[in-house]
Amino acid sequence: MEKISVLTAKLKKAVAEEGIGGLAGRTKGYLARAKKEKEFQREKSRVYRDILFISGCNEQLPHPHRYRVVHQMEQLEAGGYTCDTVYFQELKPWMVRCYGAFVIFRCPMTDTLREFATMAKQMNKPLWYDVDDLVIDTKYTDQIPFLDRMQPEERQAYDQNVRNMGELLSLCDAAVTTTAALAEELKQYVPEVLINRNCASDEMLLLSEAVLKEKQKKNEADGTAKKVRLGYFSGSATHLDDIEMIVPVLKQLLGKNPNLELLIVGILELPVELKLFASQIQMEGFVDYQKLPERIASVDINLAPLTDTIFNRAKSENKWVEAALVQTVTAASNLGAFAEMVQDGEDGVLCRDEAEWLEKLQWLIDDEPARKAIAGRAYGRCSRECVTIFHATGICEWVERHWNLRCAFVLPAMEISGGIRVALLHAEMLVKAGAQVSLFTLEGEAEWYHEGDFHFPVLSAEREKLQGTLDLAVATMWNTAEFVEQSSKIRKKKYLVQNFEVGFYPPGSPYRIATSATYRMRSPMEYVTISKWCQNWLREEYHTEAVYLPNGIDPSFYPKRGRDLQGKIRILIEGDCSAEHKNVDESFRIVERLDLEKFEIWYMSYNGNPKSWYRVDRFLHRVPYEKTPEVYAACDILLKTSLLESFSYPPLEMMASGGYVVAVPNGGNLEYLKDGENCILYPQGNLAEAKAAIERILTDAELRKKLDTGAEETVKERNWKRIEPQILEQYLGK
Repeated sequence: MEKISVLTAKLKKAVAEEGIGGLAGRTKGYLARAKKEKEFQREKSRVYRDILFISGCNEQLPHPHRYRVVHQMEQLEAGGYTCDTVYFQELKPWMVRCYGAFVIFRCPMTDTLREFATMAKQMNKPLWYDVDDLVIDTKYTDQIPFLDRMQPEERQAYDQNVRNMGELLSLCDAAVTTTAALAEELKQYVPEVLINRNCASDEMLLLSEAVLKEKQKKNEADGTAKKVRLGYFSGSATHLDDIEMIVPVLKQLLGKNPNLELLIVGILELPVELKLFASQIQMEGFVDYQKLPERIASVDINLAPLTDTIFNRAKSENKWVEAALVQTVTAASNLGAFAEMVQDGEDGVLCRDEAEWLEKLQWLIDDEPARKAIAGRAYGRCSRECVTIFHATGICEWVERHWNLRCAFVLPAMEISGGIRVALLHAEMLVKAGAQVSLFTLEGEAEWYHEGDFHFPVLSAEREKLQGTLDLAVATMWNTAEFVEQSSKIRKKKYLVQNFEVGFYPPGSPYRIATSATYRMRSPMEYVTISKWCQNWLREEYHTEAVYLPNGIDPSFYPKRGRDLQGKIRILIEGDCSAEHKNVDESFRIVERLDLEKFEIWYMSYNGNPKSWYRVDRFLHRVPYEKTPEVYAACDILLKTSLLESFSYPPLEMMASGGYVVAVPNGGNLEYLKDGENCILYPQGNLAEAKAAIERILTDAELRKKLDTGAEETVKERNWKRIEPQILEQYLGK
């Protein structure tokens, strides 16, 4: 028997480049993609959504993309998730910022996808590979007879594409697929596989319902039909060998039943064996999916033969679903997904061999009531069970179980102050624990924040609208609390209170009232704080309960240097002199009382510049955080005169570096500063006592020894490694 073949060189090349059934790209398609890419970059970069589908198929290969991308997006959106899609050749690395998870559909490995996958894994964002055919290993595709017709160089390109898909699959956390047979094979490549069967979209159901109404009207008008039509809808070139399997059956049926007609839709030529019956056969090319329901409805029996290979056993039951929705009975091979889903004689017909094909097709041709009854039951089942909206719960629940905790810390901007530093340290702990963490900022243009091995995507709370779901969001300063409170996309909301920010503003400032209001937000806002002082005033003044999460330090970040205090003594003053509560002027009033022949004064400030009357030997402006340990190690004594601190880090950092501390006590440093044990405290405004404290450190060796011991114990107690479990328990509940 002569093989059915209509393959051209162009078609072979397209299959090699685009995948099974692919066609070479056209100028029109390229221009359309270019336009879509511009729109995607302009619009999607301003929105944070849940899931991005990265598709290996474009408009030149629409059928797989529609079922596995468009339809699954519809399922997820019906379950409350927000989604986007992008063609893999248009993927940009920045897109990893804007989504919580990624579904990679039939994509080969590329340099961009390798970079993208690496970034996603660093941020604990899951990668799920979706595939609806065994095109991930040549041991499967070698079973496709169609491929043997390719030229050697075309086959080599096709096989490499398959290997590239398998490489990308192996990088992913899990796979999503269509059938049990496919799932069994995929388990050899990834730790877990979800079977999410193909289903019809709501649009397909709408189109099918319209066609079905017309079909029923026509049947009522025509009465009993005299003609019986078989239909074969090939879909792609790989089905050439499948239809050949039943050509002998079709030849017998067409010869035996003059009232029988055959409609073939797709890229097939009429087999020589059937040319004798050309008057009973109608050939059509590819049909757009929107017109497909009408063509399927025009036949009485839908044919779905498959040769028995591992590759075919993995194929889905699409043909049965599409026919069921227009109440056309399907006769299919009794293997793979058809055997899993179709109930033989109940809502479809299954055939094991040529004899069964001949027997059962003849029965369907002869028995119109049986055809209609089977088709009606198939419609009832598929219209309920095989449509996206009614089939959304399974995939949504699976996604929920396999999604790492999605967190966001909302910051005023990316200027790294002490409070922002604490929030970022909490974020780093969460990432190490497996959560994915994004940073949302109220101001600034930053898109990334890098700290050591950590890479945080930074999104603008103003420009990039939050449409995706977050499991947890943490407000970090008073002006970020409203964003967290008002977003309906945040499931759990926390407010990390790090200071009495009302005190940052002078009386009469409207910010005082706005700030105060944030301390009385009610459920579902949960309050946490980094000092017992903050915990106390929240409770006493606002009747708001807050969980205490102590601040800590990483001692390894601060190289410890013993001080012999010989020669010129270097005093470090730290703080923004433009902020009244930092009380920096007092530090320099104390300096005025010192013998400056014995002292060198360094002043470190992130924002304010030294006032004209300050005595400063070296001004350190906007020192990067990673350089601050060098500053502490270079100085001997920290003079810290702040009046308002929720938790004062500079004294702890100076102690970690081996230096000494003279400070004014306040609510934020009494958390850990003990006068005469690890530092010397003096009453605010008593400049003489402050001067005496500095001189006492220089002259009293026993005191220095005691302060060294006390500082070492304090730093040990405040080690982040000891505190981290407590912080993770609060955020993660474990």
